[in-house]
Amino acid sequence: MAAEANNFMPLVSKIYCSSSQMVLVVRRRPHVVNGGGFVVTDCAQKVVFHVDGCGVVGSKGELILRDGNGDPLLLIRRKGGVVEALCIHKKWKGYTFEYEGLQKSVFSLKEPIGNSCLARNNAIRISIDPRVSNKNWDFEIKGYFPERDCSILDSGGIVVAQIGVKEEVNKLMTSKDLYHVVVKPGIDQAFVFGVIAVLDYIHGESTRC
Repeated sequence: MAAEANNFMPLVSKIYCSSSQMVLVVRRRPHVVNGGGFVVTDCAQKVVFHVDGCGVVGSKGELILRDGNGDPLLLIRRKGGVVEALCIHKKWKGYTFEYEGLQKSVFSLKEPIGNSCLARNNAIRISIDPRVSNKNWDFEIKGYFPERDCSILDSGGIVVAQIGVKEEVNKLMTSKDLYHVVVKPGIDQAFVFGVIAVLDYIHGESTRC
C-alpha cells in the first residue's frame, strides 16, 4: 500500500520520509576519480545521499548507502544463487546499521542472471522486513534502468518512485550519468536509493568494478 502524505512508511528512518513529493538528482561518479558510485542531491544541490560501490568498499557485491554527512545508512550485500523458474537468481539484502555493530534486515531483492531473465519487461520483485503485503513481495520494479525509464511500484500497482531523465538533459548528454528520481510523499527515500544502488550494480554501472 502506498504511503499518503500524512502516512509515512519509514524503512530506514522517518527523517527520509517527506510529506511532499521529492525530486532528487543523481550524478554518477567516475571510477578513476572517486572509485565510482553516485551522489544524490536535492533541488538546492545539497547532498542527501551518496553510494559507495566496490571501487570504494573494496569488495564485490557489497554497497554502502551514506547520508549527506557520510555516515552509513544501509549495507547492501549480494548473496548466493537461487534457482527459480529456470533462472538463476542472486539475492541482494539491505541492512541498516544498528548500535554496537548490529544489522537489521530492511529489504531483499532477487537479481535475475542471464539475458533471457533480464528482459526489459521482466519485473524485479522486492520484499521488505516487516512485510506489508499479503503477496510474496511488497514492491516491484518495472521498466529498463539503463535507459533511465523505470518505476518502483507497490503491491497494489501504485508508483512510489520514478526514475527518468529530463528532456533538456537528454539532448545535451549522450550518457546517462545524470538523471532524476521522483519519490512520492511518505516513501522512505533511503530505501528507494538503496534499491537504485542495486539496479546500478546489476547493470554494470558506476557501483560495479
